[in-house]
Amino acid sequence: MKPYEETPNFDGPKIKTEEPSPCLAEGDDNKMFDKRLIREGRSVWRFLLLTICLSIGIALLAVAQAWFFSGVVSRVFLEGANLKETWNFLLMILAIIITRAIFQWGSEVSAFEVASYIKLNLRERLLKHIMSLGPLYTRGERSGELISTVIDGIEALEDYFSKYLPQLLLAAGIPLVILCFVFPRDWKSGVILLVTGPLIPIFMMLIGKLAEKKSLQQWKDLSWMSAHFLDILQGLTTLKVFGQAKNQTRVIERVSESFRRSTLSVLRIAFLSALMLEFLATISTALVAVTIGLRLVNGTLSYSSGLFLLLLAPEFYTPLRTLGLNFHAGLSGVNAAARIFEILDAPLQDEDNDDQTEFKTDTPALPGNFRVTFQDVSLTYQAGGAPVLKGINLSINSGEQIAIVGPSGGGKTSVAQLLLGFINPTSGNIQINGVYLDRISKEKLLNEIAYVPQNTYLFAGSVAENIRLGRPSAGFEDLVRAAQEASAHEFIMKLPNGYETYLGEGGARLSGGQAQRIALARAFLKNAQLLILDEATSSLDLESEKYVQEALTRLLQGRTALIIAHRLDTVFQADRILVMDQGQIVEAGTHMELVREQGLYHSFLKEYRGEIG
Repeated sequence: MKPYEETPNFDGPKIKTEEPSPCLAEGDDNKMFDKRLIREGRSVWRFLLLTICLSIGIALLAVAQAWFFSGVVSRVFLEGANLKETWNFLLMILAIIITRAIFQWGSEVSAFEVASYIKLNLRERLLKHIMSLGPLYTRGERSGELISTVIDGIEALEDYFSKYLPQLLLAAGIPLVILCFVFPRDWKSGVILLVTGPLIPIFMMLIGKLAEKKSLQQWKDLSWMSAHFLDILQGLTTLKVFGQAKNQTRVIERVSESFRRSTLSVLRIAFLSALMLEFLATISTALVAVTIGLRLVNGTLSYSSGLFLLLLAPEFYTPLRTLGLNFHAGLSGVNAAARIFEILDAPLQDEDNDDQTEFKTDTPALPGNFRVTFQDVSLTYQAGGAPVLKGINLSINSGEQIAIVGPSGGGKTSVAQLLLGFINPTSGNIQINGVYLDRISKEKLLNEIAYVPQNTYLFAGSVAENIRLGRPSAGFEDLVRAAQEASAHEFIMKLPNGYETYLGEGGARLSGGQAQRIALARAFLKNAQLLILDEATSSLDLESEKYVQEALTRLLQGRTALIIAHRLDTVFQADRILVMDQGQIVEAGTHMELVREQGLYHSFLKEYRGEIG
């Protein structure tokens, strides 16, 4: 996505508006014929073909209905036929009406199946791709905008596949079918239909060019309204504390007003196009009717033929008018699809090593006795940016506990992100027992790693459901045992419903220390071979830190661990301590060895002891 451009807003923080994506560029002549959207329909081509065939069948039945109806009217009014003589024709007309209704129902059901399958398939792929992109990608996107794309964007495709795409084919096919019946009866009426018919799609395309920009703006406004509203909900406490809640209410009003104006702009164009299409179809039908009437008066055309042609004229223009009415719905779907495909096109980390994909190993990610090795690993998040890590050489042996300390921004967390496989090194490599990390199944790798981050996220669900993320198949006894090990069982039992207590989004009912102990319970339940602790005790009060520290001591027993710490009392007992600064390991050794060196670690220690003394 292009960089955001900030526009100042009164009474509150700035709201960012985004430049149009290249795939949404104005003036793209092939926009409504997006090849990727068409390819999505290949998997359900049978239902799509059934929809089209049923619609063509409806058109043929309309021709038959017009033929029988004109015959009945002609016999009754011109030949004086009675009910008995026309009974069979009337039964045929009734049968045709019933059959048309059945065909119409079948066509709508089939079109709905097409749209439903494509929406389901595309939403699954999109969610899977976002999950595969990982936290590094989502941090760079606005959550509300992603949610709007996954939900509203996918839903916007329904009209494209159930209405616009089938109607596009029918608008070309049905008029040709009707002309095949018109020309043999009256070539003059056929010529009028042939000349006036293309006027409707021509005007539709001209108005569509005007609607394209407005529809794009409407989609952008909807996405940004969703994103900004979610930002405000997530930051409501901060807004309240700083007295900005009322100001943000006015911002929401302004964003909503912008969306209202863009929606009304699209509706105005839609109403204009509907008016023009109806006007053209009505005038064209009237032109056919006038010429037929004149020839009926002059006796150059039979009454039954004239009525037959007059009944067919509206059927000729109906698919063209319907296409025009569905054009705007299809345009909204295409605008949404552009953003969907933009996300799907975002490269995965593994795509940088496509040549190694076929060599993915089936061996366990972390065998019983393993060694993790970083060899001259460097990392740069953005091309041309400053490196976050520079030439990191590090080894972690099975059963060893290594602590990483250093100032903020030194690259500590990036080491953990690399080991978890969330990002790939810019240069160098990471190996487990001599096997490159990118050749090991990421799923198997993560199954053997327990990760306790600084900011634990708890999902909206019960306490038990949140702990079971560590091992979904775990029984209740194992779950309780893990909570006890994490010093969480006691406070859980004091909750209204114990382990079945419902936690709000983000664990709103728990304190930071309690949430952290839930995260430790997940790690105990998972019982993985490698443990990564990323600032697990930061931002906790002294009492909470005591409980968490006791749980960590139990969790670390007999496990391989990488401990990223800010509070130094969590690293004193580590087998090795690595000191990082500006993306490099500048010191390494045990606590006592580093103290004797009187280097950067010693400075940190003096500063820390001064804080707690």
